[in-house]
Amino acid sequence: MENQELLKQVTEKAQKWLSPAYDANTQAEVKRMLENEDKTELIECFYKDLEFGTGGLRGIMGAGSNRMNIYTVGAATQGMANYLNKCFAGQGQISVVVGHDCRNNSRKFAEISADIFSANGIKVYLFDDLRPTPEVSFAIRHLGCQSGINITASHNPREYNGYKAYWDDGAQVLAPHDTAIIDEVNKVTIDDIKFQGNKELIQIIGKEVDDVYLEKVHSISIDPEVIRRQKDLSIVYTPLHGAGRTLIPDSLKVWGFENVHCVEAQMVKDGNFPTVVSPNPENAEALSMAIALAKEIDADIVMASDPDADRVGMACKDDKGEWVLINGNQTALIFLYYIIKNRIATGKMQPNDFIVKTIVTTELIKAVADKNKIEMRDCYTGFKWIAREIRLSEGKQQYIGGGEESYGFLAEDFVRDKDAVSACSLLAEICAWAKDQGKTLYDVLMEIYLEYGFSKETTVNVVKPGKSGADEIKAMMENFRANPPKEIGGSPVSLIKDFKTLKATDAAGQQSDLDMPETSNVLQYFTADGTKISVRPSGTEPKIKFYIEVKGEMGCPKCYASATAAADEKVKAVRASLGI
Repeated sequence: MENQELLKQVTEKAQKWLSPAYDANTQAEVKRMLENEDKTELIECFYKDLEFGTGGLRGIMGAGSNRMNIYTVGAATQGMANYLNKCFAGQGQISVVVGHDCRNNSRKFAEISADIFSANGIKVYLFDDLRPTPEVSFAIRHLGCQSGINITASHNPREYNGYKAYWDDGAQVLAPHDTAIIDEVNKVTIDDIKFQGNKELIQIIGKEVDDVYLEKVHSISIDPEVIRRQKDLSIVYTPLHGAGRTLIPDSLKVWGFENVHCVEAQMVKDGNFPTVVSPNPENAEALSMAIALAKEIDADIVMASDPDADRVGMACKDDKGEWVLINGNQTALIFLYYIIKNRIATGKMQPNDFIVKTIVTTELIKAVADKNKIEMRDCYTGFKWIAREIRLSEGKQQYIGGGEESYGFLAEDFVRDKDAVSACSLLAEICAWAKDQGKTLYDVLMEIYLEYGFSKETTVNVVKPGKSGADEIKAMMENFRANPPKEIGGSPVSLIKDFKTLKATDAAGQQSDLDMPETSNVLQYFTADGTKISVRPSGTEPKIKFYIEVKGEMGCPKCYASATAAADEKVKAVRASLGI
C-alpha cells in the first residue's frame, strides 16, 4: 500500500514536468520514465527534492526533482536570490560570486545561475573558467559580496554534479540561512524562475583575482628559507582533470619550488575523468599515474587535488623506498604538527592561537595540541563548522590551521573552506623542511607516532542508494540508539556521545550535556582501550559512515609495520562487533 501511495505521488509530481515550461528533452526523458513498466528510475528521480546537506546541493545529473538539472539548479538559485533580496533589502547593490569546476554541465549551470541572479537585480562576478572552490570562498570576501555559489560535486563520480552555497563570510551556508534558503527554494515554482539574465549585472573575473589570491596563499609560508635551500625538491602533481590545474602549479612556483612535474594526461580539463575510475584522491587508483611518474623521475612527493581543488591526497616513500599513501587523518596530523612545531621554532606562535578538527578526525591531533599548550577545538563534520569557529573568534583569537579526516585542510583564515591550493604549497614546504634535515615525510610521520602515540584510523562506508537505502540507513541509526553496544572489539564501552540528543552517557549511566551549536545525527562510542567509533549518515552521498580509530604501541621507528598489523586485527574485531 505504501509503495502504491509513493508511486502515485511521484507520478503526479513527474506529470507536472510534461508542461511547456520544461524543455523538449526534459519532457521526453520524463515521458520515457512514466511509460517504463519498471518504475524504479521514476521513483529515484522524483521521490524527493534535492536538499542542502553538509556540502550543499548534490546529486546525479538528469531529469527529475531529485536530480541535478537546469530546473533544480534554477529553483535553488531563484530561492537564494529571493532570500538575498529579503536579507539585504535596502543595503545597496547585492552581489554574488559564481564559480564552477570541470564537470559536465558545470559551466552551463554556472551561466544559468548567473543569469537568474542578475535577473533578480543581483550583481554577479562570474569566473571566466573553472576555478578551485577555495578561490570562490576567497573572492566572496575579497569582493565584499553577500553570497556565492560554486557548481561542483567535489570528488563524486562523473555522473554527479552539485551546488555549494556560501554566505558573506566566504563559508558554506549555516543555520539559520541554510533552512531559510531551503524554505525559499521550496516555494519556487517553474514559472517563478527568471531565466532571462541581465548582462549588465554580470562581470567576468579571472586573473586579477587569481593574482591576489596566490599572493595571500604565499603569505602563510612559515619558513621561506628552507624552501630556498630545497627549491629543487622533486614534486609530482595531478589535478585529476579538475580545477587544480589552474592554480596549484602556479602557487608552487610562487612559493619557490622549481622542480614540479605535472601528470600531463590528467592536466586536461574533462568531466568524464577518462584516466581514473573515480576522481577521488582518497583512492589509491586515482594516484596511480602520478606514482608511476614519481618512480620514473625518483620524486620526493606526490600530491593530487580533487576536481574542485579543495582536498589534497598525497603519497611518499617509506623507509624501504616504496611509495605509500598518506591517509586523511595522517595528512591533517602532519600539517598541524608542522604548523605548531615551526611556529614555535620561528617565534611566530602567539598565546591566543588555536586549531580545529572535526569530531571524527584522529585524537592524536589533540595530543599534539595539549603537549604544546595550544587550544584545540572539536566541531561537526563539514568545513562550514571549522569556518564557524574562525568567525566566532575573529578579532579575538588567531586560527592557524584546521583539518578533517576526508583530506581537507585549511591553513589560513582569508578562505573559509578547505583549500588544496594552500595545502599543496604548505605540503611542499613540509617536505622541503624534512629533506633539509635528511628526512622524508614518512620519517616525520614516524616521529609524530613515537612522540605522541600510535593510532590507526579506518573509515567504513556502507552504501545504501535510493529511497530504500535511505530507509535502511535511518533504521540502522535507530537500532544503534535503541540497542547501544556494551562492548566493541572485546573492550567495554566507557562513554557514548549522542549528538542528536546532545547527551554523553558513561558506563555507570550518568549523563552530561554536550556543548555543540546544534544537534546532529551522529553517535560516538569510546571504549576502555582507547578505541573511538563514530557513526553518521553522509550528508552528501547515499551511505552510512563508520569512523574507527584504535590505539596501539609503536616502540621504535621500525615498529610501524607491526603496530599497524596489530591495529588491523583490532579493527577487524571492531567491525565484527558492529556487524560491518
